[in-house]
Parts: sequence; C-alpha cells; structure tokens
Amino acid sequence: MNRRAQIALLLLAGASGAVDALAFTVLGSVFAGVMTGNLVLLGISAGRGDGSEVTGPLVALGGYVVGAACAAFACRGSRRRAAGQPWPGAVVGCLAAQCLLLSAVAVAAGALDGRPGEGWRIALLVAAAVAMGGQSAAMVAAGAGGAPTTYFTGTLTTLVTGAVDGTARGTGQLWTVARLSAVVGGAACGVAVHTAAPPWGFVPPAVLTACAVACQKPAQRVRRAVTRTAGYSLHGAHDETH
Repeated sequence: MNRRAQIALLLLAGASGAVDALAFTVLGSVFAGVMTGNLVLLGISAGRGDGSEVTGPLVALGGYVVGAACAAFACRGSRRRAAGQPWPGAVVGCLAAQCLLLSAVAVAAGALDGRPGEGWRIALLVAAAVAMGGQSAAMVAAGAGGAPTTYFTGTLTTLVTGAVDGTARGTGQLWTVARLSAVVGGAACGVAVHTAAPPWGFVPPAVLTACAVACQKPAQRVRRAVTRTAGYSLHGAHDETH
C-alpha cells in the first residue's frame, strides 16, 4: 500500500475515533461506528428489561446500515484495486459525501453550542452513524488499497498474532500500529476540543475526513494530467516521424 493511502487511512481512523468518542460523551452513551458496542448495549438493555435504553443503540445501528448500504450501492460498479493503486473514484466520492455530512453535524452542533437536546442528539447520532457506515463500506470497496478504519478488533488481533508467530514484520505493521494510535488520538482530540470549546467539538472529524479525501483526489488529478501529457507527447512524436 502506498504512503498516500496509508496517510489517508490514518486520518480516517482518527476521524472515526473522534466521532465515536463524541457520540458516546455527547450524543447519549452510544457509538456511531462501533456496532459491536451497540449490540452489547442492546443486550444489556434486554437483560435489565429496560426498554428506554434501546433507542440510542437502535438508532445508531439503523443509521450505520443505511450509510453502509448507500456507499455499497454507490461503489457497486467499482473494481477493487490492488494495494499500490489509488482508490476508485466512487470510494473517494463516498468519503467526500461523508465529509459533507460530518460538516453538517459540526455546523448543527455548533449552532446548539455543542450541547444538543434530546431530539437533536438523536438527529446528530443518526447522521454520524450514516457517515461511519459509509466510511466502512467505502473501505471495503477500496479492496487491498484500503483497511478497516471504524472497527479495529480484528486489526489488533492480527497484529498481536503476527507478533507472536513472527509474520508481523515490515513497515506495514508500523502503519497498523499507527492506525490504532490514530483512533486513540482522534478520540482524545474530539473530546478535548469539545471540553475546551463545546461549539467546535464536532469540527475535528470533518477536518480529518476532508484531509483524507485531499490525500487521494489530488493524486488522481495529477496522475491523469501526467498520463494525458505523456499521451500528447507520444502522439506528437509519432506525427513528426511521418
């Protein structure tokens, strides 16, 4: 996987960490991207026989499913790329749409002084969950050029087992550790900003996602421009020989 893709994955991991931390601390003690946690919360509610606690997890699960389905539909015609190739345009487009959605969440949260009421918490949670579902599905569509950026249990397990059996070697493992660290850093950043300046608390995820998109889109434009220029040069040289 090339460096540009790895950096984009770090940024997306940081964004997901920030979104989940803010969802848990501000939007009702649920997760926007970690659906395993929400399923456990539903189980806890069922065990307690308390139906009042199921709304948040169910809303987050529904939003995530909608986001994943929309991204899968948008990327259905995209060919999965090898690790060294740029992400398909549809994948970048889904991430750009996610960035817009997170920006809308940031604007709405800012207008509410970073402390939304019950109704707004549900609306912002739905939007955040849709964004995280879209991000997860987009990374699946990216194929070998992508990696999980919203769920990391498998990533951590692979890292640990690889370290034990000796297969976890090379710079790829360092990038994996960096992604895990980015989740923690993103969560810390989101909560720290919200604590210091509540209206700005939801800005970091949108900014991180925008930077991830910028890591991919300019690369595609430059590559197309170079290819086009080279094609014109070859065509001109061919004409001069005839």
